[in-house]
Amino acid sequence: MKIDSINWQILGLLQSNARMTNAEIGRNVGLSSPAVAERIKKMEDLGIINGYRAELDFGSMGYQLKAIITLRAFMGKLKPFLQKVVQLDEVLNCYRITGNENIIMEVVLADQYHLEEFIDQLITYGETRTHIVLSNVVENSPIRRKIKG
Repeated sequence: MKIDSINWQILGLLQSNARMTNAEIGRNVGLSSPAVAERIKKMEDLGIINGYRAELDFGSMGYQLKAIITLRAFMGKLKPFLQKVVQLDEVLNCYRITGNENIIMEVVLADQYHLEEFIDQLITYGETRTHIVLSNVVENSPIRRKIKG
């Protein structure tokens, strides 16, 4: 499916507010509500739109600290770590990466004591490097430019 400029606009609007009605989207892109619904359904069927979700404010839930942690796994410890990490509630995202480290994680924690306990769990699997997030420069933002493919 070719993603035309209207589909890009629809995707951007849904990323801004996934609860926006088809009528509201239609007013923004110049289409009828049924035409918007048809385009959205097609993008869902093709896997372009994979789902809808609620965004959480972790700070108001008691998780005041966000960190990016990399792990350089010890020999033979990567597979055990991959089995363990799915059980760690603090982990928002975890990626296998190239380079000196094997893993990069985005985590939320209550405070520095929670961070210390969390790192203590990780160091049995490898060498960690922790970066405390000060602020978010680019939000998980709507599409701002087309990705050339």
